Amino acid sequence: MDYATLSQLRRLHPAWRLLLADHAPLIIHFLNAAFIQPNERTIAEAPLRSQLEDVLFQLRESHGDDAFPRSAGDYLNDWADNSKGWLRKFYPSGSDEAHFDLTPATEKAISWLESLTQRQFVGTESRLRTVFDLLQQMLAGTETNKQTRLDDLHRRKAEIEREIARVETGDIAIMDATAQRERFQQLDGTARALLADFRQVEQNFRQLDREAREKITAWEGSKGQLLEQIFGERDAISDTDQGRTFRAFWDFLMSPSRQQDLSAGLEKVFELDAVQSLKPDARFKRLHFDWLDAGEQTQRTVARLSRQLRRFLDDQTQLENKRIMQLIQSLETRALALREAPPDTALMTLESPQAEVHLAMERPLFSPPLKPVVESAVEAGDEADVDTQALFDQAVVDRQRLQRHIHETLSHRPQATLADVIERHPLQMGLAELVTYLSLVGDMPHASVDDSRQESVRWVDDTGLHRLARIQRMILTR
Repeated sequence: MDYATLSQLRRLHPAWRLLLADHAPLIIHFLNAAFIQPNERTIAEAPLRSQLEDVLFQLRESHGDDAFPRSAGDYLNDWADNSKGWLRKFYPSGSDEAHFDLTPATEKAISWLESLTQRQFVGTESRLRTVFDLLQQMLAGTETNKQTRLDDLHRRKAEIEREIARVETGDIAIMDATAQRERFQQLDGTARALLADFRQVEQNFRQLDREAREKITAWEGSKGQLLEQIFGERDAISDTDQGRTFRAFWDFLMSPSRQQDLSAGLEKVFELDAVQSLKPDARFKRLHFDWLDAGEQTQRTVARLSRQLRRFLDDQTQLENKRIMQLIQSLETRALALREAPPDTALMTLESPQAEVHLAMERPLFSPPLKPVVESAVEAGDEADVDTQALFDQAVVDRQRLQRHIHETLSHRPQATLADVIERHPLQMGLAELVTYLSLVGDMPHASVDDSRQESVRWVDDTGLHRLARIQRMILTR
């Protein structure tokens, strides 16, 4: 956070511009009441303008008509202008009425201002416990020593058994009212922060959608190159920490049993006297449904990107078909012109068609198969000593290690050949390892074989000799 960075943020970041705005109290008060408190994702222009007119009427009654001279529609359009960036104005598909939504920068500014308000008390115990719990989860999740993990599990098992013994004897520890209020405040803050995260993820995908539309509009190359760029950018967002945690969060939330547990738990928490003393918002009990609505909005943004790509492919196919029809029509026109004045030389030559004749007597006669002779008597061998060490010197190829080599190679490129994988990870066990690679490629659903080309695979055997094998070109796709 140096001086130059802060100066640029003050000039360009919408959240900082909002705090410096002349009517910042009006803007923040209205946007918080219209979007954040009721958790509205998008609002049509007419009802939003009506809400703002009511707010402006009340303020003009107390501060005079000159305090806010502009109309509600002018204020909304000004807040959605690119120079402000506090609202996003757009037209949903199938609707000719403008809609508005908060930007993540505006939500961050409002959240920061809410943190400045005086709270009844500042809880520290629950956050300290959260820090210790997260630390223990990281240490336990990254520990590779088997004995250390077993010792930790036995320790936790002993603690649970002692807790069970205390409960059986009637010694039940009850959380006091202060701890209940403190944890409820932390629960409320964390749950509402998740909604802001949804807006940020949605904005990332919306930005990708906008860039894809711009590329499609101005693209002059092949379809494959365009799709490779667009899908590469989408994978880049999905593979970020934010994208991976969003997918894990969505999979966790979509479980019906977890939704029922969350609803039942919130109902019980709201019945606590300590929580009732905080006068919580009753809408907090259905906050997980707000999460679902926000997640569906994000998924719809991704679906719009897919529809845009499909429309592009349809348009390109139509243009190619039109080009083919133009070529055919051009050939027909030239043929009609040559019909009246054919050239002296031949236009083209065709081989004379002829039928292939196969006579019945040309077929070879039937030859009965030779009957094998099986000797039922087995001669006994000599009792010379046989070295059995060869039975134990068997080479076992680790299939999982080879699978990791394939996945690691495909993680750096969308497509690779089996020769590329072996070049990146040379063979250690010679022909046996190569055969195992061929077996793995045969089981892969997205693998293909190019019979027209061959590739060379080299390795050094145990005796130091250089070996060479030629295989068909096998293409692996991520």
